[in-house]
Amino acid sequence: MKRTTISLIAGTTALAAVTGFASLHTPDAADAGTAKAAAQLPVERTSLLCPAPSASELAETTYTSFTPVTKATGSDGKAELAAATTKSAAGAKGKGKKAANPVLTPKEPGKPVDGDTSGADAPALVGTAEGKFAPGWTVQETTEVAAGIGRGLLGVNCAVPDTDFWFPGASTAAGRTDYVHLTNPDDSAAVVDIELYGKDGSLKSEVGEGIAVPPHGSEPILLSTLTDGPQADLTVHVNVRSGRVGAAVQALDAKAGGDWLTASTEPAGSLVLPGIPKDATSVRLIAFTPGDSDADLKVRLASPTGLITPAGNETLHIKAGMTAAVDLGDLTRGEAGSLVLTPTDSAVPFVAALEVVRGKGAKQETAFIPATAPVSARATVAGNTARGTILALTAPDGAAQVKVTASAGSEGGTAATKTYTIKRGTTQDVELPVPAGLKGTYALTVERVSGGAVYASRTLLAPADGIPAFTVQTLPDDRGTVAVPDAEQDLSVLQK
Repeated sequence: MKRTTISLIAGTTALAAVTGFASLHTPDAADAGTAKAAAQLPVERTSLLCPAPSASELAETTYTSFTPVTKATGSDGKAELAAATTKSAAGAKGKGKKAANPVLTPKEPGKPVDGDTSGADAPALVGTAEGKFAPGWTVQETTEVAAGIGRGLLGVNCAVPDTDFWFPGASTAAGRTDYVHLTNPDDSAAVVDIELYGKDGSLKSEVGEGIAVPPHGSEPILLSTLTDGPQADLTVHVNVRSGRVGAAVQALDAKAGGDWLTASTEPAGSLVLPGIPKDATSVRLIAFTPGDSDADLKVRLASPTGLITPAGNETLHIKAGMTAAVDLGDLTRGEAGSLVLTPTDSAVPFVAALEVVRGKGAKQETAFIPATAPVSARATVAGNTARGTILALTAPDGAAQVKVTASAGSEGGTAATKTYTIKRGTTQDVELPVPAGLKGTYALTVERVSGGAVYASRTLLAPADGIPAFTVQTLPDDRGTVAVPDAEQDLSVLQK
């Protein structure tokens, strides 16, 4: 792939704040006493945080920024990705280390822009988009590591800042090196607690309490420093006491590659984990319930022909406060698939993720698929290539019609669109529209047109030296619009 090299400083990407404004008008006789539905208007400001990509000198990282064209946004706006300006002592080679100036500036909605960096000093990034660039803004960070721990392909969709994150699927087992990357987009320090839960429950540790993340800074925390012994399957809870952060787990394996583990969607009674590669040689399910009640779940695979119950793994029992894990083997058996988890009886909120392996022996590569929210309106993912991109769509509860748009290329090409019908209870690896005359990378925009809930994920493939390197990103809604109520004057409040 041809790349435009841009020097970046290591850092972590800043996340999204969404604001809207309500109109104020005097009601007339026609609308007096009639409640109006809130209008869906484009967001006016979005923030994103990207974690520092790698500690390997062999790392080659590409960032791709994209904003889909959105109606009613006006003609003004800008977007910019900048390196985090400070690092803490634990996360920097020098305390208070300064980062480079902003490095990536999108030119127009509807066309992606790429930037590259290499080596171990690439920083975490903080991004802000305003006006016409804000609705649905997405940034993909993709890293290729040729050798060493975590070799292979690592990818993450830069995320919005928040205050609560759940990561089932982390580990401190022999051969694993897992870091929680915390990035603070704001002007004041954030204070964070990291809680760990293994197969026997909470792992007590004061080291994970009260971690300070400096303003506009990043902090990588090695999970093994928070435990007394190895734990094969962990659930990590990042709870922000003050401020807000971006959080992601970098999970690196000495033999089986590695990838970014992003947060599971918030705890719920039913969850969907979409887009298991058809040639997966091993699928491991990790789940956790944070409440006081055990959870009993039905385990089903949404295949191209319908919902299937895997033999020998029909159900999963999760004890309250304990991490449960089960090996599902080569679950997909050569077909596209998504895991659907529903309660056997009463619903108990839980979180979940899949650890997926492709290849065998010394040629294995690992990626993660966390449970994700559905595409309620539109989802966007950038960094796709003409070859090596797979889009999986699943409709577990009802048939759905979905429109997929491939954007213009970062270096040339014309957008293309296709519409698909996804049958109830199935998963499809769809044949993607490819931009005519494509040069560079392109973005995919997924819109639910009608029917039931749709869940989606995108897989990037980059095989090298016999290793089936890959990474998977789920596609929750891109938060391009926000509900804005129709406000009215009410002079009666002045009389009270």
